Amino acid sequence: MILTLLILLPLVGALVTAVVPGALARLVGLGFAVATLVTGVVAATQYDVGGGMQLTETRTWIESLGVHYALGVDGLGLLMVLLTVVLVPIVLLAGWREADAEGNSGARAFFAWTLALESLSLAVFTATDVLLFYVVFEATLIPAYFLIGGFGRAGRGRAATKFLIYQLAGGLIMLASVIGLYVVSADAGQPSFLISDLAAIDIDETTQRWLFVGFFIAFAIKAPMFPVHTWLADTTEKATTGTSVLLVCILDKIGTFGMLRFCLGLLPDASQWATPVVVALALVSIIYGALVAIGQDDVLRLIGLTSLSHFGFIVLGIFVFSSTGGAGAILYMVNHGIATALMFLVAGFLIRRTGTASIREMGGVERTAPVLAGIFLVAGLAACGLPGLSPFVSEMLVIVAAFDHHWVVGSVAVLAIVLAAFYALWMYQRTMTGPGRVDAVPVADLDRREVGILAPLVLALVLFGFYPMPLLDVINPVVHDTLAGVGVSQEGGQP
Repeated sequence: MILTLLILLPLVGALVTAVVPGALARLVGLGFAVATLVTGVVAATQYDVGGGMQLTETRTWIESLGVHYALGVDGLGLLMVLLTVVLVPIVLLAGWREADAEGNSGARAFFAWTLALESLSLAVFTATDVLLFYVVFEATLIPAYFLIGGFGRAGRGRAATKFLIYQLAGGLIMLASVIGLYVVSADAGQPSFLISDLAAIDIDETTQRWLFVGFFIAFAIKAPMFPVHTWLADTTEKATTGTSVLLVCILDKIGTFGMLRFCLGLLPDASQWATPVVVALALVSIIYGALVAIGQDDVLRLIGLTSLSHFGFIVLGIFVFSSTGGAGAILYMVNHGIATALMFLVAGFLIRRTGTASIREMGGVERTAPVLAGIFLVAGLAACGLPGLSPFVSEMLVIVAAFDHHWVVGSVAVLAIVLAAFYALWMYQRTMTGPGRVDAVPVADLDRREVGILAPLVLALVLFGFYPMPLLDVINPVVHDTLAGVGVSQEGGQP
């Protein structure tokens, strides 16, 4: 029942926050977010790192169609749950006053929609019934749309519409594959949407390929990947930084989560068949995202495009089919969420102080705001994989697996590290060093509250950079089970 409680807490919190007086909405919303965090930590203490689907709940929902209310977590789901419950309170604290800015929909709406998005995201990461997964997968678009369209800068309405169109298109394509799985299970004798039942069915290769295409396109849009990524930069540029954290660091992980859970888990033969194309698209995403980020003037748009490159790394790690690559990919999902959240939130504090997101209009910030500049540098160095910070570990695991897959693949992936160092350090140089604008008001440094908000993210980057084993101990059994289902040996070679 703990997973149901985990989902219901923020959902109830969203409803309560939506009706209480505005002055109380922040405290109520934060209280429910913290309660959800505590519940998530309690669930984690009940999880056995030995692997397998745990904390399961299964109840018949629509018996005639084989639909169940079924929840459970393995190591992958558990880490995504923990990432979600940790980031949401941080986002709410960071945006404590931001939602009240002129033209925004107000703190009560922001807190309520954020909690609703948290609830639905947790349902996605814990669903073990395909139709239940699809329902909550689509439902996440509702709070996401209102968070993008209701808060942020001019042009956010257009960005929200573009986001919704892309995601709905992907969802409709995935629906065809969901229906296809129902037909497959019915032909096998017993209609069922349970992932455990579907995994036991021997699906012929041609059918697998058609089903794979539907799932992969939807997850590639969600992730995002080239060439279905163009909604990403528009969204991060126009939305608030808190909303961008929710979308890029939590919601977009559903894409790579789905690739592991459904593409590899249910359609192993088709996944190997599609590997050359997927690896090529991942490499294009890695290089293209980094190159395009270099030329951006808007700091939020730049950060959004770096995530295109990072998601390329995650997908590459998944589809090189090795234990090293799979572990690196899942670890990258966690580390990207931490590092990119830190970068977005620091950028948000910077923009509020300077009144602009234009990099060319900044400069000299480190002279008057050394703490802000220092944390911004840490976030940038994490993005380019500095040793000692957690993204380095996951990036190296993926690159090693890429070289094992093919030296050309590994060489292209290494090139992205050089490009990442270029855009991260150049962004820091242009915003933080050199002379400031002559007519600019000196930038105030971070206060204690803001440092306290960012401190857990900085500590996590350092802690998991030097000691990633607590995460890898949870990840490795998932990778082993997934590769065994695909027919790949633990060492990464194909038998």
